[in-house]
Amino acid sequence: MKDIFWCTHCLMPSTRPRITFDERGWCNACQWMEKKKTLNWDERFEQLAKNLEKYKSDDGHYDCLVAVSGGKDGSYVANQLKTKFKLNPLTVTIRPPLEMRLGNENLKNFIHSGYDHIHITPNAEVTRKLNKIGFIEKGFPYYGWVIAIHTAVARVAVNFGINLVFYAEDGEVEFGGNTDKVDQSVYSYYYQKKFVLEDSYEKLFEKIDIDDPSKLFFFKFPEDERIKNLAFTHWSYYENWDPYRNYLVAKEKCGLKESTDTNLSTFTNFAQNDQDLYALHTYLMYLKFGFGRATADACIEIRRGAMSRGQAKNLIKLYDGRYPLDYVESFLDHYEMSLDEFNTTLGKFANKKLFDLKDGKWLPKFSIK
Repeated sequence: MKDIFWCTHCLMPSTRPRITFDERGWCNACQWMEKKKTLNWDERFEQLAKNLEKYKSDDGHYDCLVAVSGGKDGSYVANQLKTKFKLNPLTVTIRPPLEMRLGNENLKNFIHSGYDHIHITPNAEVTRKLNKIGFIEKGFPYYGWVIAIHTAVARVAVNFGINLVFYAEDGEVEFGGNTDKVDQSVYSYYYQKKFVLEDSYEKLFEKIDIDDPSKLFFFKFPEDERIKNLAFTHWSYYENWDPYRNYLVAKEKCGLKESTDTNLSTFTNFAQNDQDLYALHTYLMYLKFGFGRATADACIEIRRGAMSRGQAKNLIKLYDGRYPLDYVESFLDHYEMSLDEFNTTLGKFANKKLFDLKDGKWLPKFSIK
């Protein structure tokens, strides 16, 4: 416990994977926030124009592909490509396993705001089994879906002759993590396999009982010969990333609606409204590392200058780390497990240095400083 500490600028703890700190006690996400103030964003926008020209679509119809969910970030990226660069992006959504009604409504509104769109539903049996293995073995409750976000999107791009795929933000750079790509505008699918999907993800296929290998189609990248010219990029490389700005633009231009109440375990209501499993993902994050959804949101607000550290600390104490009780029945149904198995899995990933189990609840030993 004496080893845990918090960023002196935001409130991200030292337990976050791949986080680093400078001599001031600032985490790498806050250091990046500071560095962004001195970047030449005009040059990066010029690099964007060059990439769009270099990776021009083979068939001349769609200029690029944008991965979207109907939420604020993908909607913002698609809007910028369409309005600022006068491009025709193909937008693609990988259907999450436990969809939320609000998420479906937002996706419908986005599509109707003027975009060609493909909705991919990977095999439900495979998704469920990979998610269950991810939950039990990695504490990663929607691992199968995350795989498909990369592999199925790549398949769509290759099949349509599109050479450039946009994702929203590079979370490792923006929120504190691996900075290998901080000065690299595009990358290949090798990077996705090694770092995003942890290289060995295909070994999970051997652990699930699938009667027909063709069901794995959307969970595997295309063959090397077909995907070798495909480039991936993040919009956050080209423009100072601001999730709240994205929300305002998506609300005005793409019909985005926020939740009528705050989302579970946080004080915000306008992000991650597409699937129930996100609540479990952030609760596991809390049990593993001692920070949850409210901490992540508060740190973003601090970095964008919209909240003081003291205000953030109070909000974190009020909201962070709530057990996702309202969603548990749907989780049990999805994973086909009992409540005891579910809670035992949570307990396996709970950091015993940070939490004590009392009366069936994981309670923090720490106080944010």
